[in-house]
Amino acid sequence: MSVIPVGRSVHVTVPATTANLGPGFDTLGLALAIYDELEVTVREQPGVFVEVRGVGEGTVPTDESNLVVRAIAHTFANYDLELPGLDLVAHNTIPHGRGLGSSGAAIVSGILAAKGLLEGIIEIDSQALLTLATEMEGHPDNVAPALFGGLTIAWVTPEGPRVKKLSVHRGVSTLVAVPEHTMSTALARSLQPQSVPHEDAIFNVSRSALLIAALIQSPELLLEATEDKLHQSYRASAMPETDSLIRELREAGLAAVVSGAGPSILVLCSDPAQRLVAAEVIERKAATPWQSLMLAVDFKGATVVPHPVEALA
Repeated sequence: MSVIPVGRSVHVTVPATTANLGPGFDTLGLALAIYDELEVTVREQPGVFVEVRGVGEGTVPTDESNLVVRAIAHTFANYDLELPGLDLVAHNTIPHGRGLGSSGAAIVSGILAAKGLLEGIIEIDSQALLTLATEMEGHPDNVAPALFGGLTIAWVTPEGPRVKKLSVHRGVSTLVAVPEHTMSTALARSLQPQSVPHEDAIFNVSRSALLIAALIQSPELLLEATEDKLHQSYRASAMPETDSLIRELREAGLAAVVSGAGPSILVLCSDPAQRLVAAEVIERKAATPWQSLMLAVDFKGATVVPHPVEALA
């Protein structure tokens, strides 16, 4: 017997994210103003019914294997609670398989939905949300900005994942170039070596520290601050067009990096006019169609609005 009354529903909104930002491999993330939305309602009949609209419609699983459903179930199981019958309607706009945190967004959507459904029964704080999401995603760099918005530094301790949220300098604007083709995160990670040269590690430590300064205080340093020797060059062979476009953009003085595991490209601009330059370079140099999205940084993060069954009466 479910502890949640039939008819209770929640509305969840989760931003896209871009991770790594060049040198901050598995550590830095940024929330972007493009969103997946989710409606979840408790029903009397057992089981789960899923409807997907928008991105993933017709391809994303609509049974218990759906990642959002698994995240809800993971949260309920964490508190030893039975999963009630659920109706889910997902409105997706975040591209899948392109390095914009779609899986992290799905996980956060499910965990936030569970939090909303359990309001007044069990209180789930921000640390628990981050821990649950990291358990499913494997690392916190995407789920942290999806949960909390803004620029996030995430790290892992023996006691669990931690996060620090920072505000981005008002002069920083972003462009994300999205190709038609996708990239497997698992494949991208498989191309990483088990160890890297000492000097490469030092190089990335310096650039990661500089990147924080560039993003919150000195945007004119973004080009130098986004240099990387830990992951992008190793993955380049799997996404040659991404690699080629990044080289073209950086030669034009633009701070272009792989977004997450790719194949999308993130361009961190020190002023909005630079985004137009970046879009023109992509239009001129890309061999296949790419969509240039000029996106604001999302500062709010994921939200959940519960609708108690009493309000529906």
